[in-house]
Amino acid sequence: MKEEPGNSYSGIVIFLLALLNVVIRLSVSDNLEYHRDELLYFSLGLHPAAGYATVPPLIGWIAGIMQGIFGNSVFAVRLFPAVMSGFMVYLVAAIAREMGGSGYARILAATGFTVSIIGLRAFLLFQPVHIDIFFWTLVFYLVIRYVNTSSDKYLLLLGITAGAGLLNKYLLGLLILMLLLIVPFTQYRTIFTRRKFWIGLLAGFIVFLPNLLWQIVNGLPVLNHLAELERTQLINVDRTAFIIEQLIIPGMASVLTIAGIIYLFTGKKAWQYRFLGIVTLAVILSLMMMRGKNYYTMGVYPFLMAAGAVSWEMTLKKSWSRLTLLLLIVLLAIPALPIGIPLFGPEKLAAYFDVLKRDFKMDFVCRFEDGSVRALPQDYSDMIGWEELTGLAAEAWSRIDDKKAAFIFCENYGYAGAVTIIGKKYGLPEAVSFQESFRYWIPLVFRPDITSAVYINGEVGEDVGQIFGKVTKVGSISNPLSREWGTSVWLLEEPLGSFNSFWLDSVKQFF
Repeated sequence: MKEEPGNSYSGIVIFLLALLNVVIRLSVSDNLEYHRDELLYFSLGLHPAAGYATVPPLIGWIAGIMQGIFGNSVFAVRLFPAVMSGFMVYLVAAIAREMGGSGYARILAATGFTVSIIGLRAFLLFQPVHIDIFFWTLVFYLVIRYVNTSSDKYLLLLGITAGAGLLNKYLLGLLILMLLLIVPFTQYRTIFTRRKFWIGLLAGFIVFLPNLLWQIVNGLPVLNHLAELERTQLINVDRTAFIIEQLIIPGMASVLTIAGIIYLFTGKKAWQYRFLGIVTLAVILSLMMMRGKNYYTMGVYPFLMAAGAVSWEMTLKKSWSRLTLLLLIVLLAIPALPIGIPLFGPEKLAAYFDVLKRDFKMDFVCRFEDGSVRALPQDYSDMIGWEELTGLAAEAWSRIDDKKAAFIFCENYGYAGAVTIIGKKYGLPEAVSFQESFRYWIPLVFRPDITSAVYINGEVGEDVGQIFGKVTKVGSISNPLSREWGTSVWLLEEPLGSFNSFWLDSVKQFF
């Protein structure tokens, strides 16, 4: 089939937008350091498993592959999400095309994703979030393809995609649940009579089965994680603020997401996709009622951006009006770019967010999980101080003569991740910690018994002084913009008794 000139032009623009997405993320990767979660996930990559304490295994598998090929630099850590952002541009544009959009709708949808705060922030960091958004968007795409073609192969692909997505983040299960609850009330209920639907369901279950078995064998740690989230973080979620923030977190792409919702429920040409609008609202309202974090809804927005782009294409008939909308979205998004990606270093970012809080009352952008409002967004604050902390740990480690009778203990998974990943360039051993999945790797006994240790925490507990006769503070994180400002490194020496005796009492709670 001969390609239309407009399609050829839009294909070039979409390619350039995809490339821009990759380049812009990698170009700012060194403005801040690793994120604490990135250090954790790359640590998981050193211990491939069918599951981990708080996340399914896919993120650890990817981390292992990435560091095996590219190493552990900040650039290497950020490479995968940057490349995925390029794929997302194509996927969002493809949804717009499937919903009846031509070249302009595809470009508008891709542009909206590119400048959205959601797209910028989620695809900046190596976390399960960006992979989750990709799987949510892929599910929407496959559903729409099935609606358009009635081809059963998309039912099979849906099942496999759902299984793979659940290996990354269990949140995808909410979207699958809402689809299964809502589809029976639509004309597409016949899928439940299709053989490939059930084969796809079985295939997805088989893909997800290794993690399910791991959860069962390990006592369902996901339940403990959810309980801890509820107790320490979700309890601070304000439902009213949650709804308001849904209108804000897409940034200027809200022009598309809001239009997308309206189009799905009122557009004459969108009637066959209307049930997806209901699914989208059901997801958002469910998360609001469950006090989910505001970003848990991110997976629905690329689809809404595509729907909104189609709506605007149908509304705007003149070339000048279409170009004006495109330029407005881009130009008005530029001032908000530092919210999505760290265009500057820590101090300039702090000055930027101070203006947002003081002059525009946008305190929510710097609100932490505990409800407090600080100088930087939590993600940015979590990307400062790890290099300094690891350097202090290396200094403390260098003072130990018998390193075979020593180890590094971290009270927090962020410290442990920093020592394990950044510490490679200093020749440090993997950290020992009771937090996160590090608890699965702790030694039961030390051979030989411990005579020295490097201890990293906000303060020294009383039990440390009862075990070691000499406690020396080596230094602390000095940047007040760091979430871990004041976290210190101590050198522990001259044990007052057998360390292994104390250690066995400490670790038996995990076995």
